[in-house]
Amino acid sequence: MTVTTNPINEARRLIVKIGSSLLVDEASGHIRRTWMDSLCDDVARLRARGQEVILVSSGAVAVGRRHLGLTPPLRLEEKQAAAATGQIRLAHAYQEALERHGITVAQVLLTLADSEDRRRFLNARNTLDTLLRLGAVPVINENDTVATTEIRFGDNDRLAARVAQMSGADALVLFSDIDGLYTADPRKNPDARFLAEVTEITPDIEAMAGDPGSSVGTGGMVTKLVAAKICLSAGCRMAICKGEPLHPLTALENGARVTWFLPSAGPMTARKQWIAGSMSPMGSLHLDDGAARALASGKSLLPAGIRAIDGEFDRGDCVLVRDGAGRVIGRGLSAYAADDARAIMGRKSADIESVLGYRGRDEIIHRDDLVMEG
Repeated sequence: MTVTTNPINEARRLIVKIGSSLLVDEASGHIRRTWMDSLCDDVARLRARGQEVILVSSGAVAVGRRHLGLTPPLRLEEKQAAAATGQIRLAHAYQEALERHGITVAQVLLTLADSEDRRRFLNARNTLDTLLRLGAVPVINENDTVATTEIRFGDNDRLAARVAQMSGADALVLFSDIDGLYTADPRKNPDARFLAEVTEITPDIEAMAGDPGSSVGTGGMVTKLVAAKICLSAGCRMAICKGEPLHPLTALENGARVTWFLPSAGPMTARKQWIAGSMSPMGSLHLDDGAARALASGKSLLPAGIRAIDGEFDRGDCVLVRDGAGRVIGRGLSAYAADDARAIMGRKSADIESVLGYRGRDEIIHRDDLVMEG
C-alpha cells in the first residue's frame, strides 16, 4: 500500500497522541496554551467536516509535579500524586480550548489491564464509541494515579496504539520532536536517511530506533516502533511527524515531512482476521434457518434466531455459530455471557430488558464482531 492521498483527510476516526515535551514547558511546568489552542483549532476543523477525533495526551505528571514542588527523579508514589494534581489541570485546559468551538470534552483514564482483559476492553471500546456518537472529544491518558510499575503502559505511544486498536481507528498520528523515522539518529549521524513509508517492522527497521531524547517525555523511537507494530496488526495507518509547529494537523495535511506506517488491511478486515484466527471459541450458538440466512446476507445475530447454546462463556468471548444441521458457519464475539444468552434466546430484542433486568445490546453478535466461514 502506498500513500496516494493524505490519510488524515481519509480517516473516519483519527487518534492524535501528544507528548509531554510538546504540551508542557520544561522549565516552568506550564501548559503551552498557544500550542494547545492551535491543536484544538485543528481538531474542530476536522470535526466540522465529519471526522471523529480522540486525543491521547501526556503531561499530567509534568504539570502536577511543579504545583506540588516535586523535583525529578520522582518515586512511584510521587508520580501518582503529581498525576492526581496535573490530571485535573490538564483536563480543564483541554475543556477551555475546545469549548471555544462548542465541543464537549470527556476525560478517559486507562490502564494496561483495560486493554488486555476482554470485558474491560469491550467496556472501554463501548464508552469511546458512545462518546464519539454523542459528539464529544475523548481525551485519554494512562491512569497514573493508580497504575504501578508492573501494570502501567509505560509510554503513551503504546497507549495511543492500543486506543487505535480498541476503537477501530483508521489513522494514528504520533506528534514528536522528530519528523519521522531515519536509518539512524539524524541528530548524531549526518548520513541518516529518511524513510517516508514503512509497511513492515523488520529487525533492520527496529535497529534504526534510538534512545529517548527528552527529559520530560518517556517515549522515543523504540516505543514508536512498538506502537507501529500494534497499529499495523490492527489495520491502522500510523504517522510519526513533528508536532512543534502551531496547527500541527494542518501542517501535516499541507505536506509536512512524515513517516507513514501502512498496513496491508483496513481496521475491520484486520479485526475480523483476529477473530477468525487468533481466538479460541468458548461455546456454540445453534441457529434456526432464518437466522442462518440473515447472517449470510450480512446481518447481525439477534436472540430470536438462536435455538440452543453450548458451553460456558463470558461477554466478549469468542463463540462458534452453527446452522440447524450443526455445521459451523461462522464465529464471533458474544455480547452476552452464556447464562444471559440462554435467558434471551428465541426472544425479540425488545424483550431483553424485561428478561435480564438491564438494557443490553439488541444483538447477541453484532455483524462487526462476526466472521462467516468461507
